[in-house]
Amino acid sequence: MLHFLYVIAIIAEAMSAAFSAGRRDMDYMGVVIIAWITALGGGTIRNLMLGHYPMTWVEHPLYLILTALAALITTFSSNRIYKFRKTSLILDAVGLVVFTILGCKLAIQLSMEPIIVIISGMVTGCAGGIMRDILCNDVPLIFQKEIYASVSLVTGGIYVMALYFFGSEFHFDTLLAFVVGLSLRLLAVHYDWSLPKFTFRDDDK
Repeated sequence: MLHFLYVIAIIAEAMSAAFSAGRRDMDYMGVVIIAWITALGGGTIRNLMLGHYPMTWVEHPLYLILTALAALITTFSSNRIYKFRKTSLILDAVGLVVFTILGCKLAIQLSMEPIIVIISGMVTGCAGGIMRDILCNDVPLIFQKEIYASVSLVTGGIYVMALYFFGSEFHFDTLLAFVVGLSLRLLAVHYDWSLPKFTFRDDDK
């Protein structure tokens, strides 16, 4: 089930990346590269951080084709697809949670400490979007107001705790983390929740 959701998630991320690239008037090659970075970049950074090889997209090159096609199809049908942006938000939320859980699973398989497991999940869930925004010359949303990285941390924390208390039997750990993480993200989007901001101005200037 997680594998199926992962495929849906990388396709959704590639489509969102295409819109970001389009706002910066990038050519089709630029659109594809941004899509790859957004959809697969988080897992790549996680693997580099944990020293885990081969990369997911090296082991499964089909993911490169799927994300490239998703991005290119978006460029040709952008007006129609944009009408379903609410659906895209839901898919993005699913992607965040699924990426986070998969990142945690890998770190656990590598016998990492709990804090590294949670950070591994957050990196997997958020790093691709951060790189997308930076390359598109935007300030990453998670550094401004979005409750995004926080959702990833909560999802990873719940997954680790559920695994500790209940074990992996019946996949209760995965189900609980998925339901709580997805609900929190969707509620944050719906009610426009945000974390307190730190504002500083140099009055001497």
